[in-house]
Amino acid sequence: MINKFKNIKKSLNPLLFDLIFGVLAALFFSAFIYFEHIGITLKLLNTLFAILSLAFFLYMPKRAILIAGLFIGILWFYWIGYSFEYNGVGYLTPFIAIIFALIYMLFFGVLALTDKVYIRAILIFALSFFEPMDWNWLQIELIFVDSYIGVLKYQLAVVLLALSLPKYLRGAYKYAPLFLIILAFNFAPQTQKDAPLKIKLVSTDITQDIKWKEETLTPTLNMAFKEIQSALESNYDLIVFPESVFPLYMNKAPSLLEKLSELSKDITIVAGSLMIENNTNYNVTYMFENGNYQVAKKLVLVPFGEYIPLPKFAQKIINDTFFAGASDFKTATKPTDFIIKGVKFRNAICYEATCKELYEGDVDFLIATSNNAWFAPSIEPTLQKLLMRYYARKNGVTIYHSANYLGTGIIK
Repeated sequence: MINKFKNIKKSLNPLLFDLIFGVLAALFFSAFIYFEHIGITLKLLNTLFAILSLAFFLYMPKRAILIAGLFIGILWFYWIGYSFEYNGVGYLTPFIAIIFALIYMLFFGVLALTDKVYIRAILIFALSFFEPMDWNWLQIELIFVDSYIGVLKYQLAVVLLALSLPKYLRGAYKYAPLFLIILAFNFAPQTQKDAPLKIKLVSTDITQDIKWKEETLTPTLNMAFKEIQSALESNYDLIVFPESVFPLYMNKAPSLLEKLSELSKDITIVAGSLMIENNTNYNVTYMFENGNYQVAKKLVLVPFGEYIPLPKFAQKIINDTFFAGASDFKTATKPTDFIIKGVKFRNAICYEATCKELYEGDVDFLIATSNNAWFAPSIEPTLQKLLMRYYARKNGVTIYHSANYLGTGIIK
């Protein structure tokens, strides 16, 4: 393969060659996200593109690797700065996109430290364990999530081995190692069960610019009670609302708590809200059942969204400069499990549904709630769904996801 690259390079300007192959590598590496975003799932094409993207990283020139990393950062994470608009610092949006492009240029750039294919293969495998700035939404194995290849680490290692060996073989069997890729196919997927309950997942579409306005509260409450009544009439066991569907500090609204508790005598209600406790803010999920309620605090916060993953002095400077002195949210110390009508569900709020910590232990079912309106319109809900699918399949978990904007559904 390296010889083919060299032959093509002779006929092109070196910079143009590197640009073409860098962009192609980024497009192959990202294509499955955009296919999913427009509602297309082509396992064969996803498999071929995933293999090609890894082959490019193993064999293409150093400068092309930097270009590929730059474009991957843009294609995957151009949307991250969108949420800054709602904190009054929307002018930072393009700078955030540039920062993430540079971060992933450096992330993949370590491959450009060597021309040796076997070392690059080792480095790619090592990068699959690395999360820059606590941000874990680029999982290298994710490129296989809707392909014939499995998402486990050993399957990534097998693909890298198969793609690397032809560099070191000669003769008629030079490309025979490519058949090793068959060993990475997902022949024995994890078993994923359906919860033995009738569950209604509520999808809302409340834009972020009005979500927290006082005049929006009454229509939102009316919508929620209408959904509950409809679920009751249809004999649902459980209704799940999105993250922060009740845009207030629920523990400071006793009449609302009382009304939801009363309704929970006939149907279990899971809904997102906020909690303030000892002058500390929490992003929480309430579970109402049989006239009582339980609160689950968020375990994993969103880097740069709910906390700043930097030393304390830097956190204070950034919060004071860009977020009007607002402090970071606080977290729980362990995941919360709800026992709903005798069935155990792990609770996850938005970002943490895409974190390995939430899948540790005995987990068959997970309730995830999200507010994706922070990033509308973008591919963020699609990438989130793919990541949840990745963790669901990797761990044999079925996810019941309720979202504001896009993403509501059962994920397996």
